[in-house]
This record gives sequence, C-alpha cells and structure tokens, in this order.
Amino acid sequence: MPLRAPSLLTRSLTICLVMGFSAPAVAAKHAPAPDFAVGTQYDTTHVYVQPADVDAFAASFVATFGGASTKQAVAQVTPTPSSTSTQLIQTPAGTVSLFGFRTGTPWPFGTERTGWLVTDLDKAAAAARADGAEIIVTPFNDPIGRDVVIRWPGGINMQLYSHFTVPNYAKFETLPENRFYISADAVGPFLTAFTRWAHARIVDDNARAPGIEIGRAGETYRRIRLTSKYSRHLVVVTDGHLPYPFGHEMTGYEVKDLDATLNRASGSGAKVLVPAFAGEHRRSAIVEFPGGYIAEIHQPVG
Repeated sequence: MPLRAPSLLTRSLTICLVMGFSAPAVAAKHAPAPDFAVGTQYDTTHVYVQPADVDAFAASFVATFGGASTKQAVAQVTPTPSSTSTQLIQTPAGTVSLFGFRTGTPWPFGTERTGWLVTDLDKAAAAARADGAEIIVTPFNDPIGRDVVIRWPGGINMQLYSHFTVPNYAKFETLPENRFYISADAVGPFLTAFTRWAHARIVDDNARAPGIEIGRAGETYRRIRLTSKYSRHLVVVTDGHLPYPFGHEMTGYEVKDLDATLNRASGSGAKVLVPAFAGEHRRSAIVEFPGGYIAEIHQPVG
C-alpha cells in the first residue's frame, strides 16, 4: 500500500519537534453557545464601601436616581469565611449590589465590576471559558444562589450568578452602560471573546471620538459601543494617559435631566468630580458618591 505524503500540518509539527520548539496551539472551533442573559434589570454594579459609609451611600444613590433599597442583611457571600452587609439598590437608571465588609474582603472580591444573572451558571461559565475568559473563582453557593467570577481579556472581571428562587424585577426606564477601559493590545481579543459569549452587537466603532469624553479635550480616541441583553457597553481603547477620575467609573447612568440629577447628587452628599460637558450626542458628568464609588451620568442630546 503506497505511503501518503505527510500533510503540511504534519511536516510543520515534525520540524517544530526536531528543532526543539513547542508546537503551535490550534484554536478549537465550536458553535456559539446560547444567550444566557435574563434581562438588564437583573444585572448589577458591585459597589464596595466601608461599613461606616453604607447608609450614606445608599441614601445618596436613591436621592440621586430614585428607587429604593432592599433591607440590609449581614451574610457570607464569598466561598471563604467573611462577613458583609449586603443590599440591593434598585433605581430606574440601574441597580447596585452594595457591600460593606466587616471582615477583610477575600481576594479577588472587590475587583469584579458587575454581577449578571444567567439562566444556567455552569453552562454560562463553561461557555465563557471556551470563548476566551478565565474562571478566577470557581462556582460556589451564597445564601440565595450560586456564583462564579470570570475574567475577560484586558483584565475585565465580572461575577455571574443564579438564584435558587427566580427573581422578578421591574425593567429600567433607561439602560445603564458598562464602561470598559481596555488597551489597544487587548481590545481585539476582548471583543472577539465578549461579543461571542454575550451575543453582543457592535453599533458604533469611532476611531476619532472626541477626547473630551475621557478628559483629553482637543484630542481623539477610539470608542466602541455595543449592545446585548446584558445592557449597553462602551469600550474606551486607551493608552493609559488618563486624567483622574476617568477610568475609575465602571457604569454610566442615563438620565432625562442631567442638571437636576447633579443637583440632587450634590444635595445628598455626592461630589461632582467632572462638571457637565458636551460629548458626542450626550452631556456627561462624573460623580463620586459617599464611600468613594465613582459613576458617569449622562443625558442624550440630539
């Protein structure tokens, strides 16, 4: 029986082994996973403050955006021993999971920016890993459900969760915006991995967005806007030359009247770090709430 000539891949692997090099990894191809999102109203920004600042933060956040907070509880919400106050602050513009740890905060908790409800925790985590994310905290139980913490290319950490009892929350009046600051080196891998897993769609990719939006008036930067069932997402492609406080804000909140919102924020103990300015199709400001949480607030224009 005649021998077949070795394939190009076989020859390449043989050369690599003979020369002492590692064989190149061959990326596995797989069909897109299902969309595990439940709805934007079930996705929260994680806010960590000192116990002494919990009540002041909650009061200021509700005074600024409206809504209400659930009753504060004290629980262990990490897989290793810890104790924190925990409450859910639900507003028409977005929801916050508020933590005031009374013990040290076990690493890497506090580095995750959001908690997103998914239909199947194990399958969602496996799909994220297959699409390029790391699982940095394997699944664990909390008092009301199960959780996992993942990291996307570019160092974006987020928590996925499921509840033992399915929640039922009202939809938002305006959609919050997840704000990701990512280097030019990592933005390609991030977009490939995240858009596939989240079933996200790029709605705008502007290589010359006005730099005033990141505190660099007179310059431009690359800004990418996406949308998914997890909400809106804004990617800032950054060189790391960012004036404070840009890059610290994890979430942008859309409001109908920016000036009135800023007045309510200032009157309830928050600080306006960046006064209102005009960007592309919006007016924005950056605010620091009691306890140190920094947020972008914007009003669409035009």
